[in-house]
Amino acid sequence: MSRIAVFNQKGGVGKTTTVLNLAAALNRINIPSLLIDMDPQGHLTQIQEESTLSATQSLFGFYQDNKPLSQLEIEWPNLGSLIPSHKELIKVDSIFGKGPAILNKLRIGLDALEKESTPRNTIIDCCPYLGVLSLSAIFASDLVLIPISSDFLSLQGAKKVEQTLKALEPVLKKRINRRYLMTCFDRRRGMTFEVQEQAQAGFGSEVCNTVISENVAIAESPQFKKDVFRYNASSAGAQDYEALLNELLNSQLLD
Repeated sequence: MSRIAVFNQKGGVGKTTTVLNLAAALNRINIPSLLIDMDPQGHLTQIQEESTLSATQSLFGFYQDNKPLSQLEIEWPNLGSLIPSHKELIKVDSIFGKGPAILNKLRIGLDALEKESTPRNTIIDCCPYLGVLSLSAIFASDLVLIPISSDFLSLQGAKKVEQTLKALEPVLKKRINRRYLMTCFDRRRGMTFEVQEQAQAGFGSEVCNTVISENVAIAESPQFKKDVFRYNASSAGAQDYEALLNELLNSQLLD
């Protein structure tokens, strides 16, 4: 199964929304996912109705107390399961530094978890800045999915991610699979198409053919602690995320 890190060095680009709804699309074809919230802001965790508020029972417990990831999972009906975030995660950089041990900790933890659990995809909601947490997610993943909302600052954030991925290739001794996903796609604005054209010029065939349109159902569903499919399965937003899943499956970037 696959591990996907969803990351951009700019917030507000549809990162958490993409993690949530890609997992929901997978579940609709009977493939559950493990979702990991690595953002100290915890937006994904807040959508899950029964998520814990305890730092020790969040991903921070994995870093601080060496708790196995299996002890931190909570069930997420209609999606799979979640390892929740906590605001204490913001301390990971300052407490543990940036050495190889901490950067590889998540990868090793996931390797151990996968040996004792049924096969499933792992989707990681990264924090929107480059540090130990986001680098750990990249080190642990098979694919980095970079959402680009239809504005130029989001595109600049994506370019910084590309620079980071290229810089990591000698360290990881491989080219990291990546895909750039246009989100918040508003066809009424000329800037939307300008950003898309610049993304295609810069990233070529690694820009997804699928775009995630600006959509009311996508925007409203987290308020009701639902993914877009449970909120409105017939919406254009649900159709877009289903198309994204099919594109990743057809490209063999997802199992």
